[in-house]
Amino acid sequence: MWSGKMAARKAMVAGNWKMNGSLELVKQMSDAINNVKSNEIDIVLFPPFPLVSAMIASGVSTGTQTVSENTPGAFTGEVDAQLIKELGAQYVLVGHSERRSIYKESNDVVAAKFARAQQVGLTPILCVGESESEQENGKTEQIVAAQIDAVIEKLGVAALKDSVIAYEPVWAIGTGKTASPEQAQSVHKFIRDKIASLNSDLAQGLTILYGGSVNEKNSELLFAQTDIDGGLIGGASLKADSFTAICNSAKGTV
Repeated sequence: MWSGKMAARKAMVAGNWKMNGSLELVKQMSDAINNVKSNEIDIVLFPPFPLVSAMIASGVSTGTQTVSENTPGAFTGEVDAQLIKELGAQYVLVGHSERRSIYKESNDVVAAKFARAQQVGLTPILCVGESESEQENGKTEQIVAAQIDAVIEKLGVAALKDSVIAYEPVWAIGTGKTASPEQAQSVHKFIRDKIASLNSDLAQGLTILYGGSVNEKNSELLFAQTDIDGGLIGGASLKADSFTAICNSAKGTV
């Protein structure tokens, strides 16, 4: 359906630090990112909650790794979307595979988090993807569709306009395994075509990232695919040289 990347789609590289990082790493990474910043690419880092303010102060676009689906109240340990917004963060990850698997967040809970993030003006990055057994049993499209449909059914397809989708095959996260560029492109195209069946213009402008052991060696080929608009980076986002090389791949300057 798509003949090439849409000019309106800006490349994005997002780094998910998970439960890693330090104040020293914030400084190292912000210095490195400031050397590759340009209008061609959005660069966002997702540090642990205690480092969010320091990251924002460094001048790097910042998001959080999760958010509560609730409004303020008696939810010990949770963080409200409005506070995240007030601190100056712009993005939030929802539905990361580790949140789904370890913390048992259902599609409905993920959709509620997506809704709460948008309610206060944060941009949710909706993470979708299948497990290794689901992939082996040919259920990739079924699983990914159900994860996206939970948001569409709750909020309507128009809500996806102010969001980003990240396809992250669970079997490729932190394992060293990576979907081939052709495999990743196939799922990205499925996602864009699915949304296009409901709203073609929205689908053409939607940023879709690939996540799953992306590194400086494979990023250029992945990002060259028609429907891959950048990456959600894990381990490589903790290393300045690796992360900046990936950012340069997204800029097309490698």
